[in-house]
Amino acid sequence: MTVPVRAYAATSPGRPLEILNYELGDLHPDEVRIEVSHSGLCRSDLDALDDRLGTSSYPLVAGHEIIGQVSAVGSSVTHLRVGQRVGVGPICNTCLNCEYCASGRDNVCSKVEFTIGGGRRGGFADIVHVPAAYAFPIPDSLGSENAAPLLCAGITSYAPISRHTTSESHVGVIGIGGLGHLALKFAAARGSEVTAISTSPRKADAARRFGAHNFVASSDAEQLRRAAGSLDFILSTVDADLNWLDYLNLLRPDGKICFVGASMGPIGVPAAMLIMGQYSLVGSAAGSRATTTEMLEFSARHQIWAETEVVPMSDINRAIERMRSGDAPFRFVLTHE
Repeated sequence: MTVPVRAYAATSPGRPLEILNYELGDLHPDEVRIEVSHSGLCRSDLDALDDRLGTSSYPLVAGHEIIGQVSAVGSSVTHLRVGQRVGVGPICNTCLNCEYCASGRDNVCSKVEFTIGGGRRGGFADIVHVPAAYAFPIPDSLGSENAAPLLCAGITSYAPISRHTTSESHVGVIGIGGLGHLALKFAAARGSEVTAISTSPRKADAARRFGAHNFVASSDAEQLRRAAGSLDFILSTVDADLNWLDYLNLLRPDGKICFVGASMGPIGVPAAMLIMGQYSLVGSAAGSRATTTEMLEFSARHQIWAETEVVPMSDINRAIERMRSGDAPFRFVLTHE
């Protein structure tokens, strides 16, 4: 039995999204059907719509911060039920059999499949089919409009913080946007001393509201000098090419800079500087299934969620243009009327 779907799709880079009607076929035994209620609008959705990486194919239905209700389950699905509220993030399938999947690192599986692209259509639609292993039950205490961005921005910032820091770490966060404001909340809730780093001094008050103990305006050389040697771990959430020497100077010995913002340029630092400080430059992909479940439980326990502006799905093009122009909140969340 086919199911009719109404979605908003890009037909070419940079163009307004258009309504696309199509049909989904029968559920596979390991899949669930989800009636989408909320979908976050992520910067990487915009990158896909605009074909920034040169890998998009059209028509493209983006959206990978999905919240909705299960309306049907495949014959082999036993852990989810019809009527249950679930979320789907950027990863929607892996082999579940390799050494990485077996050790809880399925996010680096060589057969990883993403929720958008590769023939899949995402959450800017009223219905999606996804493998049940990547549909996560949403704790009751998290509202759907605030939980949706946790499925990408949340897990992307939580995973490296949980992996590389402890309550005794001095943590810095570059960029106080969709990922950065959640990173501040997570690091503070874990007991770390947290420093927000931004080019805009105007974000100092917001950063402190999100849990930052300190604020460094990276446009101020004196503030950078005073903060030198103060941090064990820096999470870069921006997609800009920065002067990374300035940020290496902020590290204590054995410190790390972790990249989750996908800048397109090379990272140029002298090897001698890395050697002398025993510094590390690392990256972090979206989190595994286990880490995503942990993050949702941690968020519910500590009442952590994204700061959002909710707009109807019918206004998606207006929200996209506001994001392109820089007139965006920490996260847009689109809802079906």
